[in-house]
Amino acid sequence: MLAELGAVVGALGCLLALLSYDRVPSLVGVAALAVGEVALGTSLLGTATIDRLASPTGAVAAFAACLLLGVGAAILVRWPAALAPLAVALAPLRPPLDFGPEHPLFVAAARDGRLGRLIPLYALLACATLAFVWRLYRKGGAPPLPRALARPASLLLAFVCLSLLWAEDREAAANYLFFFALPFATLLCVVGRTPAALAMPRHTAWVATGLAAIFAAIGIWQFATHELFFYAPNLALSNANTDLFRVTSLFGDPSLYARHLVLALCVILVAVALGRLRARYAWPLAVLLWTGMLFSFSQTSMVALIAATCAIAVTLGGRRLKLAATAAALAASVLALGYGVWQVANGVSVNRVSSDRLGRLERALDAAGESPLFGVGIASQPRVSKRLAHSDRPIASFAAHTAPAAVIAELGALGFALFAWACVGVWRTLADLRRFHEPLAVALGACLIALFVHALGYSNLLEDPLTWVLPALAAAWLARPDPESRWRARQRARSSEPDARGAKTRQLSALPTAEAAR
Repeated sequence: MLAELGAVVGALGCLLALLSYDRVPSLVGVAALAVGEVALGTSLLGTATIDRLASPTGAVAAFAACLLLGVGAAILVRWPAALAPLAVALAPLRPPLDFGPEHPLFVAAARDGRLGRLIPLYALLACATLAFVWRLYRKGGAPPLPRALARPASLLLAFVCLSLLWAEDREAAANYLFFFALPFATLLCVVGRTPAALAMPRHTAWVATGLAAIFAAIGIWQFATHELFFYAPNLALSNANTDLFRVTSLFGDPSLYARHLVLALCVILVAVALGRLRARYAWPLAVLLWTGMLFSFSQTSMVALIAATCAIAVTLGGRRLKLAATAAALAASVLALGYGVWQVANGVSVNRVSSDRLGRLERALDAAGESPLFGVGIASQPRVSKRLAHSDRPIASFAAHTAPAAVIAELGALGFALFAWACVGVWRTLADLRRFHEPLAVALGACLIALFVHALGYSNLLEDPLTWVLPALAAAWLARPDPESRWRARQRARSSEPDARGAKTRQLSALPTAEAAR
């Protein structure tokens, strides 16, 4: 019952936190998100969690955590402009930590090359939420999210939460809400409703490209030494049995690693195209990132980079560049299709050519047929696909590697309609942002295109924090007071001062006349 209660309260929190204008509904929404998170966490960890926190060791650990959160919140109250760059910096980081009630303090070092959860980002969100609540209490409100973004995003996240009520895999659904849905709703609310600093686009760009350069350098070193830090068991087997050695840098999967390098390359391309970065500085950095991405041997990342590059060219280029980008995209599509046809003609199965993606897609669509309208519940598609296939293989083998197919299977036609509406809302928000800051809008749009195209061949779209950080950055910039409006207000105030002084002078000069008349 705790998981169901947490899902319902969390859905209410998503609606209030993302749609509210005033202080009281916003505070109630943030509180509902926190209560839903606690309920879901208790249902996953069990009542032993409360007993262990009541012990002396648990009490000391809880006190230390609260102290650190208070210090972090005070820093963000004093410097709220640091929130956006910190969110970009911490979004990809997954320390190798394992959490669970079997550990003395619920945390221990992960083993077997595994990575943990988004602990740094969760800590930042906790501090930022406390700072956000303090600003609501002291200032009486916070800038609302853009309506085009807030309405579909809030309804989508609320529907995701409620889908736990009919999910076939309740435990996986509770995990999804606890680790992804509710934290990302909080992220969108807190980051998107905190006005950005004037230098936010430049700071976030340098943070993103600097981190990507570190990731790429580590990946190149791993390719040279054939030594990985974190990896999935199937990757270790693949590297041992094939000629290609795929690297992961500080990630657990080559595709996730390459996807972050693609996003940094998008930022560099936009900066060069708009004259914000000189080519002599951009080329060495781009070569480093592209080389690091090459050694991941991620086909989906290469396709995502091509799609994002064509989108940038079409958006910022002239007529010739637009035609060239369109022709290049068509040529790449024809070559990829021709290579697939040639492979099939030589006896290779279609499923093998697609690296089992076609088979995963078919199994996901089979699961979608179980409940076409509402879906089988969030995070339940792999279990339903396994049941329908009557297979003994691990559940992870049945996860759809196509994000829209996973959405259709788990949330049904209604959830997919909300997902499509959210995509349109993000696009409308970026179009509005472009009127105020074109480089930021185009860079965010290119990164989101890369994420979406990558998710067509690899899942983990809604579970990626950057999918939510990027629209939040756009909302944070739109939450800034309009400099042009403030300038016009000052000009109107200055122009009205002489008239006010003149009116006061006329009133004073009329006083003797009035006395004489009396």
